Amino acid sequence: MVPPEKKQQNEEELPKRKIDVRTALSLIPPATQLFGQQKKPRERRIRLRFHNELKEGIAKVNPDLLKEIGEGEYIEIVVAGRHRFQYKVEVDENVPVNEVWVNGANLPEYGIADNSIATVRVIKKQEA
Repeated sequence: MVPPEKKQQNEEELPKRKIDVRTALSLIPPATQLFGQQKKPRERRIRLRFHNELKEGIAKVNPDLLKEIGEGEYIEIVVAGRHRFQYKVEVDENVPVNEVWVNGANLPEYGIADNSIATVRVIKKQEA
């Protein structure tokens, strides 16, 4: 058996400490570091505005919006998940960031009104 004096010496040498949870969690890296950088969104919800002075098939887009969804020559605008339209991009600083301007002469035929909410995304090439 160990004499009681040696037990007291061992306890003094190894004081019991509580483990701090914050320091333990600081050793675990964040999820973004484990799985890489997050992908930037490739589409955005915008307001579709009619400007009849534009040519058919041309859409005016703010350059900041274009940087956010990706650079491209053509965009696809989807209204209510069922109506898809493709336009050639024309960059214009006067267009607000949350809007895309298009010629609205034929869009009321599809039930699309001015100031409708739509999803815009860049497409690599125009499909026939």
